[in-house]
Amino acid sequence: MTPLRLRALSVAVVVSLAGFASSAFAQHGPATSSKIDLGLQQSLRKGGATQHVIITVDPNVRGDVRQALVAHGDLIKSEHPLVDAIAAEVHSEDVNVLAGYPGVRAVSIDAIVTAGSTKYRAQAFGRAATSLESTLRETLGLPEHSNAYSPDGRGIGVALIDSGIAPLADFQGRITAFYDFTKGGIPTQPYDDYGHGTHLAGLIGSSGVLSNGELEGVAPEVTFVGLKVLDKQGQGNTSDVIKALEFVTANRRKLNVQVVNLSLGHPIFAPAKDDPLVQAVERASAAGLVVVASAGNYGENPQTGLVGYAGIASPGNAPSAITAGTAVTLNTVSRDDDRVADYSSRGPTWYDGFVKPDLVAPGDNLVSDATSNSYLFKNLTKGQKKTLNAQFLQLSGTSLSAAVTTGVVALVLDAHNRAAFFRATDLTPNAVKAILEYTAIPLHDDTGHPYDVFTQGTGEVNAGGAITLASAIDTSSYLNGWWVRTAVPDYTVIGSLKYVWAQNIVWGDNIVWGDMLFRSMNTWAQNIVWGNNIVWGDALWTLVAHVKASNIVWGNTTVWASNIVWGNSLIGMSKGDNIVWGNARGGGDNVVWGNLDGDNIVWGNLWSGDNIIWGNSRGDDGDNIIWGNSVQGQS
Repeated sequence: MTPLRLRALSVAVVVSLAGFASSAFAQHGPATSSKIDLGLQQSLRKGGATQHVIITVDPNVRGDVRQALVAHGDLIKSEHPLVDAIAAEVHSEDVNVLAGYPGVRAVSIDAIVTAGSTKYRAQAFGRAATSLESTLRETLGLPEHSNAYSPDGRGIGVALIDSGIAPLADFQGRITAFYDFTKGGIPTQPYDDYGHGTHLAGLIGSSGVLSNGELEGVAPEVTFVGLKVLDKQGQGNTSDVIKALEFVTANRRKLNVQVVNLSLGHPIFAPAKDDPLVQAVERASAAGLVVVASAGNYGENPQTGLVGYAGIASPGNAPSAITAGTAVTLNTVSRDDDRVADYSSRGPTWYDGFVKPDLVAPGDNLVSDATSNSYLFKNLTKGQKKTLNAQFLQLSGTSLSAAVTTGVVALVLDAHNRAAFFRATDLTPNAVKAILEYTAIPLHDDTGHPYDVFTQGTGEVNAGGAITLASAIDTSSYLNGWWVRTAVPDYTVIGSLKYVWAQNIVWGDNIVWGDMLFRSMNTWAQNIVWGNNIVWGDALWTLVAHVKASNIVWGNTTVWASNIVWGNSLIGMSKGDNIVWGNARGGGDNVVWGNLDGDNIVWGNLWSGDNIIWGNSRGDDGDNIIWGNSVQGQS
């Protein structure tokens, strides 16, 4: 992906355009430029006679907008009923007035999407995968090789929306359908001229036959539906990704698809509600599909190399998606030496302030399937791994982490299906997400301090624990108040060590701690886990009294877009609403949220001990909420 430059992401961008020539839209009043996303504003400033856009409209005006576009000579590329949108090439001079057309909710750039893990990364420390030897399955809490007694993804279909899938022996008989959306969505024979999708497919569900079992995938019996949206250089159009999501959503039962992998994206240009790609993910999830997205590889400032925050890419900011960052495992089974990769994008998300990623997963220096004629294999010679009969490639990035997570999701669904005496209904996407977050294993940095929630979500994905919990869930009795019908531990043994689960979930702009969701169900918990819609914001406050005291809940009123601090360098205005992350205000990791001397959150070791101070942080006046060892102001 093109590096995300935070300096360019100010929300307070104003576009000034020349006068508008007469058009089919002119009669409908002045422009509403706030509806034009940041990517399109930037493109307009660069000039050009036309713009490739996605116009999101109210359902009852799509026909009117279509007719107006045609009458003015604009070219309609595609219509997207899933998200009530039209993709078109329009005259640049029309964009502002188009945004003001009645019923037009947003005008977005039809952004270029790219694959994230397109590079070989030399191992800086620890043990690299110098051969085909892999510890991926074991570090996930799985047996080294699948067997008849453990879930393997059988019966679960994965839609891989990417650059394609090469028809290798590792996927023999399991690529059940293939559609090329770079050519309009036509059915074709499977292929992958870039190589990214094939690499992901191997991590998700390789049989391991080409590597003599060394590189068996996480869920080696899943079936694949390939939807090619990226070209031979790893680029595609947002509208094509939306079209692929629409197709899978409409045909999910016919195609037998339960999981969607999206290891691609573009920078966030608008709030989630106005981002057509995010909304396509939300609609797919509401239809019952579990969507896994990559967080993005924007964790490091491209100028300074410092680790920073707010680099999540779209559609990783989709609230319903399971968004995966990258854990560096050093190719060992133990979790004790696992770290979050510096390049892995941190939250919160731009505009909305959502807590992302949801979790991290192995994704650094992983070896998987490749073909000798693919773009990546030809150009990344240092990552090549060859045998007499096959080629493999070693890559790094959150794309790979999303693929590993997709494989774990397939195992969770398979495990629940195998517990047939429990199975009244399928696990919803929300339930799967909660299971993965609840059973994740929190990681610590090199100093022994736990990573914050914006870096690791709830922790590193734990397939063994997620399978255990999914197998115990009784979807026939949750309305009676209990839905875990057998005792489950709160830890998983990986290697010879016991690792305790996170036992919390991250949801939108909220973090909920404790065992509430997996013991006594209430209306809110049922909505989160069983419903296809999530109510955000203040409704969550009603739950606080029922969970453990150590929790953090943010409402929807947080405003932070003016500034972000990477390391010790401020980007943006020096005053006003902002986030300070890292060591900018003192020793220890911390967060300062809001006006520096007004209402804000201070998180970390700013004064003494681990604490959160909420309200007027200096304690001079007003109410505060204090957690930890420090007392300031009124408690």
